[in-house]
Amino acid sequence: MSRKKRIHSAGFKAKVALAAIKEMHAISELVNRFEVHSSQIHQWKRHALAGLESLFADPKGNRGHRQEESEVNELYEQIGRLKMELEWLKKKRAQGD
Repeated sequence: MSRKKRIHSAGFKAKVALAAIKEMHAISELVNRFEVHSSQIHQWKRHALAGLESLFADPKGNRGHRQEESEVNELYEQIGRLKMELEWLKKKRAQGD
């Protein structure tokens, strides 16, 4: 009789991976505790450790994005002002002819 494939949430995977990373319990204990195969625990642990580097890769990531967004908004405002000035100059020129 085969078992049905279980879908685990990201939170559950993180919990199991963190328990494996802490190494406070043996993998066999974690297998019994979380009812997950040992190879799955090892895979989630490797995945978690590989992803940790990206958390610290760009500490200014959010600030840089906000700065870019504010620069884009400022440029759009400048484009709007220049368009208004151009229209005003076109009207002035047409009136002067």
